[in-house]
Amino acid sequence: MTQISAKEIAELRAKTGMPMMECKKALVEADGDEGKALEILKKRGADKAAQKSVERTVKSGLVETYSHDGKIGVLVELGSETDFVARNEEFKKLAHDIALQVAAMNPLFVAPENIPAEILEKEKADYMAEAKEQGKPEKIAQKIADGKLEKYYSEVCLTKQPFIKDQDKTIEDLINELVAKIGEKIVVSRFARFELGIFE
Repeated sequence: MTQISAKEIAELRAKTGMPMMECKKALVEADGDEGKALEILKKRGADKAAQKSVERTVKSGLVETYSHDGKIGVLVELGSETDFVARNEEFKKLAHDIALQVAAMNPLFVAPENIPAEILEKEKADYMAEAKEQGKPEKIAQKIADGKLEKYYSEVCLTKQPFIKDQDKTIEDLINELVAKIGEKIVVSRFARFELGIFE
């Protein structure tokens, strides 16, 4: 078994903000490979977030505002379980980063489950038709359509968009990391984006 040094653990903690013991466990499991350890921590964060979303309810949070040169304005409602977390600096930073994301990337929906069924069905049907027009068999056409649907999510859904400050992470990853760190459910409840002279 590879020996894990305190320095390696500290470096991983600095990158992820996760507790020292979690970082050590991940490094041991990854046999000292930092890249693998990061993936392990990411998966654990997602698993914890999924568990919390089933078990807990969001009763607190904050509304973050952001204005870009007076031309674009954003409101984001980020929910937490307690006021204690809503006042946490990391929670406030996350809310601000999400507001920046909305301003820059103009998502249409919070997450895939918020896309109206009729829009989703039309997108799926279009992708399937396109693949079949290229003469692809049913199974291959389905895989192509699924891939294009994932790309569509990454364009129109806030949680699936790559984070503007770190393209290797999605907004969902950012939320899951903080959930794993603080142990509370966090959700983007809703957002609104206003652009000067554009009315929808």
